[in-house]
Amino acid sequence: MLARVYRTVTAPRRAAAVRGRVHTMPRKESKEGKGQKKGLAQPAHPTGPVVLDKSGCVLISVHAKPGSKLNAITDVTTEAVGVAIAAPPSEGEANAELCRYLSKVLEVKKSEVNLDKGGKSREKIVKISAAITPEIVLEKLKSEASKS
Repeated sequence: MLARVYRTVTAPRRAAAVRGRVHTMPRKESKEGKGQKKGLAQPAHPTGPVVLDKSGCVLISVHAKPGSKLNAITDVTTEAVGVAIAAPPSEGEANAELCRYLSKVLEVKKSEVNLDKGGKSREKIVKISAAITPEIVLEKLKSEASKS
């Protein structure tokens, strides 16, 4: 019984292959991809530690330094913003303090500053959902870094 079912399912495919009507897969697209034009190079990653995401929120790349004596922006580089946090790196205390400190520096509500990625890492992504531009955020971070 099983052999009969097998024959009925595969017989049409075998017959088509014998007659030369073999279905082939469509060719892959070139390396440029679907939506890209030839000759235009897309940047691999946005430059700077502060960028705007697809939903209109500002993302800040942060290099956290928990366990410091006081909260401070230590440096602003092309990769990340160095932030010293006066809270121990246990039970999410440093993450909460980081969000509180950044909300104070950027002059936005605490509820508009959230940790997006990196809950257990020193490299974090902080999401700002307030109506603020990346240029203003970067300017405020740099002015705070120059104070300390």
